[in-house]
Amino acid sequence: MALFNDDYSINSILGNGSTIKGNLRINGCIHIDGDLDGNLESSGNVIIGEHARINGSINAKSITIGGVIKGDVIAPEGVHLLSSSIVIGDIQTHHFQADKNVLIHGHCIALSDDSFYNEAVQKWQDKQAIASASILKDMKINLPEQQEPSQSNRADMQESEWK
Repeated sequence: MALFNDDYSINSILGNGSTIKGNLRINGCIHIDGDLDGNLESSGNVIIGEHARINGSINAKSITIGGVIKGDVIAPEGVHLLSSSIVIGDIQTHHFQADKNVLIHGHCIALSDDSFYNEAVQKWQDKQAIASASILKDMKINLPEQQEPSQSNRADMQESEWK
């Protein structure tokens, strides 16, 4: 096992049937075939096997996805989606490759030029910030105060309806 980032060996493995709840920070490469309920940050390459399910965002050098990810994927050097992959979230990368029959539900930024990539990421982050601010602003809902039913209406209500 390598002590520092090693692009040629897998430093960590989460096997099929294994589950981790919480965020992971890995120095080097990792292969995941189990379940992760949390975010993953890796300084190396990440391989998500076809049986893996991840509920969280992934930030790595590059990533190959064969399983299900519900969260954002940021991998500057490359993202490869295998035919069994499902990504429900946004993808940001310089190099994007997708096999047939992949499912993506989210926004994808894949530009090889650094300046165009950085500009697109900044615009997307600005749009997300504006949208989240307007959503929060719109969520202020004034509900009318509920009044108790009058005596005449109480007799008509069934006991299950009266609280």
